[in-house]
Amino acid sequence: MRIRPVVAVAGALMGLSAFALPATGAAAAHGHPPVVVGHRGAAAYAPENTLASVDTAGRLGIAWVENDVQRTKDGELVVLHDTSLARTTNVKKVFPDRSSWNVGDFTLREIEKLDAGSWFGAKFKGERVPTLEEYLEEVEDNGQNLLMELKNPELYPGIERQALRELRHDGWLDQEHLKRRLIVQSFNADAIKKVHRLNPAIKTGFLGSPSVADLPKYAAYCDQINPPHTAVTRKYVKAVHALQGPHHRRLELYTWTVDDAKAAVSTADLGVEGLISNKPDVVRKALGGTDS
Repeated sequence: MRIRPVVAVAGALMGLSAFALPATGAAAAHGHPPVVVGHRGAAAYAPENTLASVDTAGRLGIAWVENDVQRTKDGELVVLHDTSLARTTNVKKVFPDRSSWNVGDFTLREIEKLDAGSWFGAKFKGERVPTLEEYLEEVEDNGQNLLMELKNPELYPGIERQALRELRHDGWLDQEHLKRRLIVQSFNADAIKKVHRLNPAIKTGFLGSPSVADLPKYAAYCDQINPPHTAVTRKYVKAVHALQGPHHRRLELYTWTVDDAKAAVSTADLGVEGLISNKPDVVRKALGGTDS
């Protein structure tokens, strides 16, 4: 059994605190500052996409965390960013003859043998690549919310339906989660179309910066347009906000990856709804929040 810090009580309050910070500049136009999302948990402070990273975000008082979902050779959903296991695990040492060490070439049992923490720091030795089920349980126990990315879905046919089945099994498709605690995003527009078709109640986001002319196409099945922060301008934000998504609400814009105070303030002042950050505590403080 994993022993982890108790952050559930704090987590229950975080959903409120995310909207209770004083707003500055253009951010105040929407009644609240941008939501701060921990990128891959709290990736500046713990090994990304691990349960330790989720818990670190929790200790920082971060309500929303983002992750990446892929599939193993034997059909299990795991949380990992790269197509290859090489960067964030010791797979080269454990399986030296299995290059290029792609996630889809390994069974879950094999992946469970890997150390996904030591590359980041000695105190994280033994941290594992979590299954999506384990990850969802951790986020739920911490009282956090999830921005879930389907990573490289073109490599894993049917992963959209499978991910939704897992979300339902773990209680993430009830009314509370659908309205307040879950967003599904991807760089792959077809995957998001499929998620919307399978369950129109799910809030969805497209990762990228479509042209202004193409935005109406995305608004048919996306609630959010989520570009890199270097691509965000006031004009682009205005174009996104001019459209309604499939739930008849104004399209939102979450942007990534914002890690310093100056960029956080300038990007927030453009009127975005969310900032995704490896250092979510730094961003929150810059927007007027307090460190936990």
